[in-house]
Amino acid sequence: MTALPHFAIALPEIFLAVGALVLVLIGAVSGDRSTSLINGLAVALIAVAGVLVAFQTVDNTPAFGGGFTADAFARFMKILAYIAAIGALLLSFDYMRREKFARYEYAILVVLSTLGMSLMISATDLITLYLGLELQSLALYVIAAIHRDDVKSTEAGLKYFVLGALSSGMLLYGASLVYGTTGAVGFADIALALEGGKVVSLGLIFGLVFLLAGFAFKISAVPFHMWTPDVYEGAPTPITAFFASATKVAGVAMFVRVVSEAFPSVTSEWRQVVVFVAIASMALGSFAAIGQKNLKRLMAYSSIGHMGYALVGLSAGTPEGVRGVAIYVAIYVAMTLGAFACILSMRIGDRYVEGIDDLAGLSRTKPAMAFVLAMILFSLAGIPPLAGFFAKFYVFFAAVNAGLYPLAVIGFVLSVVGAFYYLRIVKIIYFDEPTVEFAPMTGAAKLVLTVAGGFTLLYFIYPAPLTAAAASAAQALF
Repeated sequence: MTALPHFAIALPEIFLAVGALVLVLIGAVSGDRSTSLINGLAVALIAVAGVLVAFQTVDNTPAFGGGFTADAFARFMKILAYIAAIGALLLSFDYMRREKFARYEYAILVVLSTLGMSLMISATDLITLYLGLELQSLALYVIAAIHRDDVKSTEAGLKYFVLGALSSGMLLYGASLVYGTTGAVGFADIALALEGGKVVSLGLIFGLVFLLAGFAFKISAVPFHMWTPDVYEGAPTPITAFFASATKVAGVAMFVRVVSEAFPSVTSEWRQVVVFVAIASMALGSFAAIGQKNLKRLMAYSSIGHMGYALVGLSAGTPEGVRGVAIYVAIYVAMTLGAFACILSMRIGDRYVEGIDDLAGLSRTKPAMAFVLAMILFSLAGIPPLAGFFAKFYVFFAAVNAGLYPLAVIGFVLSVVGAFYYLRIVKIIYFDEPTVEFAPMTGAAKLVLTVAGGFTLLYFIYPAPLTAAAASAAQALF
């Protein structure tokens, strides 16, 4: 293969990298005066990268020495990550201006983080995967603490940095053990070395466990979820929206690709870990959220629970299971961005509030926002015919078809428990007396809420395009 096709495969990533460097130059020359221009250009950059991915020829042949691919799975997950990044960026501009910490560096860091996610999603060897992961993580550590005058934001950034560094170390240690045992870093080469149970040694099992621990941290699955509630609550709200949506897409894509492509012959070994993590995440997400008073903390526990449900599909270890995971992540992104658009609209004058009780009587003061938020909450709870019901249906169906009946039953029961705290918010919105009236929604929040709410409400009418895209994405890994 000549160098040119290699670069064609990585065109969206090259475009994002060059674009980010151009934005750095503009910012360096013009300073904070260029913040609005850089914000607009950052959104355009990610949108154009998304178009490049959408129209890229799907190629299952790994490029750059077998470290990078542009298959159907990569395309599906990249487009999702770009949509989530654009949604989070749109939600953040007005918030940062009002909170007086608008800086041109923010949008550039989001672009660099998105570039890291893109590399993670397309990585087909452990070295490229780690490079993408670190590029994403380093940018995230900074944006978590970007509101320097706010103690909570600084604390969130520090916690995320310390625990993130620990998880990266675990992942790297796991990768070195896998390399030491198999003599390979490429996923296809690792799979070849493990074929027929040739070298399933204690070293490999330890390496696999450390790898999975690193992945679990990145998607905030139990027992590596400890950073999530504090970081979600402490970071500025639109940045929390970015953490809760885009980074989850990349983390799940990385998790799915590594276990499906590098370890298909040791499915029984990694399945035990994934089943435990899935059950623990669903249980903690369902029970720990019940006592929460802060909406962002509640969304943190909700995201832990939803990652558990996504891993139910992965536990099946089949194309059907991966299809379920892909659909779940797509619907989860829409619901999350919609929920955060509502949280960012909880503004009294210039003061943002986050308490669940602040939503009291929203149906009387803002009926349209109340209705869409209620539908998103019902969808998060998995109530038919909303999109969230189908997300859970596909992953549970895959688990049942793989013979994992206890996992599917536990997931269903915990889903019912989890519905309690979503329904409690709906009760506060519709049956409590109004205590405050929120300021009008910004145009960006209206746009994000309309698109996310429309998708959540109307998905059941025509689910075929998403289902077909997810099925072809899953097939690319098998």
